[in-house]
Amino acid sequence: MTKIRCSWSGNDPLYIAYHDTEWGRPLYDSRELFEKLILDGFQAGLSWITILKRRETFITAFHAFEPKIIAQYDDSDIQRLMNDKGIIRNRLKILTTIKNAKIYLKMEAEKEGAFSEFLWSFVGAVQIQNTWKNSADVPAETVQSHAMSKALKKRGFGFCGPTICYAFMQAVGMVNDHITDCFCYESCSKK
Repeated sequence: MTKIRCSWSGNDPLYIAYHDTEWGRPLYDSRELFEKLILDGFQAGLSWITILKRRETFITAFHAFEPKIIAQYDDSDIQRLMNDKGIIRNRLKILTTIKNAKIYLKMEAEKEGAFSEFLWSFVGAVQIQNTWKNSADVPAETVQSHAMSKALKKRGFGFCGPTICYAFMQAVGMVNDHITDCFCYESCSKK
């Protein structure tokens, strides 16, 4: 019997594995949320599969997205990243990642887990259960993603517009946007 999946997962085995094992599953670890937000920022203007195919190289290039390390990057690190053909070599996105790491550290210094709590607060700390019948019904942004974007920008974050924030919210399970017929819908539901 063929499994029913969200149509966006297509036929690429990497994309299918991402859909089946990661997308829409609630994630609460602050550092992992930081990584995902940064990768979604690098996606701006590109498709997610482009980032997904380069994700391991991104992880290596950005020291496993460890904010304490990234916040210390200097000109030589920026040049190293600009020369790395395995990532998206966009200077503004690289510089924004460094700035975002510094802001992340400030938030976490206020209280451990502050970044995760801050992000999850936009859904009331509880996953939103949507009941989409097909992928065409899923919005590109919501009231919650606008609020998250505005709050992140107010703190100084970059590459976090409402569409990026909604893609992030979907990926980290803040919303369950699997279509209701998708075999992942129930397993991604956070009751």
